[in-house]
Amino acid sequence: MTPSTLQKKLLHWYGNEKREMPWRNNPNPYRILVSEFMLQQTQVKTVIPYFERWMKAFPTLKKLAVAKESTVLKHWEGLGYYSRARNLRKAAQKIQQEYSGKVPDCMNEILKLPGVGRYTAGAVLSIAFGQKVPVLDGNVKRVLSRLFLLKENGATRKSENILWETMQQLLPETEAGNFNQAFMELGATVCLPKNPLCLLCPLKRNCQAQKSGKQNLYPPRKQTAPSTKIEVSAGVIFQKNKIYIQKRKAKGLMGGLWEFPGGKFESGESPEQCLHREIKEELGVTIHIDEKLMTVKHSYTRFRVTLHVFLCRIRSGRVSPNQCDEWNWVKTEELDEYPFPAANVKIIKHLNH
Repeated sequence: MTPSTLQKKLLHWYGNEKREMPWRNNPNPYRILVSEFMLQQTQVKTVIPYFERWMKAFPTLKKLAVAKESTVLKHWEGLGYYSRARNLRKAAQKIQQEYSGKVPDCMNEILKLPGVGRYTAGAVLSIAFGQKVPVLDGNVKRVLSRLFLLKENGATRKSENILWETMQQLLPETEAGNFNQAFMELGATVCLPKNPLCLLCPLKRNCQAQKSGKQNLYPPRKQTAPSTKIEVSAGVIFQKNKIYIQKRKAKGLMGGLWEFPGGKFESGESPEQCLHREIKEELGVTIHIDEKLMTVKHSYTRFRVTLHVFLCRIRSGRVSPNQCDEWNWVKTEELDEYPFPAANVKIIKHLNH
């Protein structure tokens, strides 16, 4: 199959089968940039409501650039990988300051934006600016690997480069943005990781994996480390009808988010012992545990957390936090005004129930 035949088949299929997505209706550079940040390691169906709320709150780059970080994180709350939100805000500020408020339209410049790598750059340049630039995400890798029986899975730099070069060679002179989206759409809806829907594929007659019955063997799987189990205790500390919360330091996995104080178990500790120790270390006070409120289980990419949550009161001492950027006492109904990690959001919903 020649590249031109593949292009015609895939673009025709995409024109008929593409899903409705809000950023596709008006693919200006800012909207595509936001959508691509949100779509990193996140499914489309999860992103759509976040994108729509985001555009109401920050309809322009300028609005985003001048927004407070806490406001931006609140609108990202629950989407995970919060560094994406911080980088998107920083990118908007850089665009305002250095590019006259316009998303740069050349590869060298757009790669200077915080949080923008080769994939995001390719998506913005091809979809928003119509440039002949490839994209390469998990869906594209899978389609390429099966279509041409490529052993490359992107696990090494050499393997990744081969896939980029292959995609570059397939790009049409025009409609590169639609072609890139068609490849991603095919991988997301038809060429699935398990049990691909080959009968529905517009490229089935030319797919080497389908012809040889090896669809489920391609791409070769990467070796992944097992997720780590973590046990954590957290305290909902009440004082005069208010609850203590603290803001995590800016650097780190969930930097800039607010949380209830607590921490990881040490060897041999019970949940209660852990909480007493952590509160003493973090706040300089001793507490009385009234009761266990709930147990929250939450999975992240590389670890699974079991969070033991207790209702507490201060027994002695004066609160002197030493491991956070900010802290505050707030009413229960005010908790929704602050951005929290997903596991803590479950606690807040329980408190408000």
